[in-house]
Amino acid sequence: MTTALDHIIAYKHDEVAALKRAETLDSLTRRAEAAGPVRGFAAAMDRIAATGENALICELKRKSPSAGEILPGADPVAIAGEYEAGGAACLSVLTDGPSFGGSLADFTAIRNAVSLPMLRKDFLVDPIQVAEARAYGADCILVILAAVDDSLARELSDCATGFGMDVLVETHDESELARALELPSPLIGINNRNLKRMITDLATTERLAPLVPGDRHIIAESGISTPEHVQRLRNVGARRFLIGESLMKVNTGRETAVTRLRRARVD
Repeated sequence: MTTALDHIIAYKHDEVAALKRAETLDSLTRRAEAAGPVRGFAAAMDRIAATGENALICELKRKSPSAGEILPGADPVAIAGEYEAGGAACLSVLTDGPSFGGSLADFTAIRNAVSLPMLRKDFLVDPIQVAEARAYGADCILVILAAVDDSLARELSDCATGFGMDVLVETHDESELARALELPSPLIGINNRNLKRMITDLATTERLAPLVPGDRHIIAESGISTPEHVQRLRNVGARRFLIGESLMKVNTGRETAVTRLRRARVD
């Protein structure tokens, strides 16, 4: 049975083929090396987490396979400004078009409007996409272990660190977590959303978090929309959170919502 993830990965290979017809790895590497300085993605989260508050990666996306259209007509630049004003540590910007309505044009516009470190969130299947990400100013990439084998995961990770970028390694289960721990990145994403069935369960982070060594940092992803959710995941050691749809759906008060989630505490 073909899953949503299978569908996305299939057209990503088509996108990469088109990119390679338009650009070479060498040309993108030169552009990447000429891009502005990297903004420390992991360091920005560390500074907030060290105070005891929650380091939030606030996400911008127009739609998703699970939610459909999230906020039609949204101005991603204005929303990014609200996230920054509210105390977000970093931003995650979807650049996938067919499934999430994103683009590198969105990424560039947001990058030029805010000072926060930014993750290019996309489904990477070739190192040329990493060079492209840095050429457009990305400070971090996402390596989704459900989408790549160990050899490609290492290649993507090494390419990113060669450009001075951080790497968020995304896991969904115990086997993927074991694979993630073989990579050097300290950023271990635990996605509460099953990308194959599109079902979300916070218990995923609760189950996997105790297996993450102390020298790695858990980033809890998906399904987090209230201070109670944040507190629940703080109980298992999470201090870094990627939050998207729940903030995008707030028509007013995004700054207040970000601040409230960042300051959520466990009594």
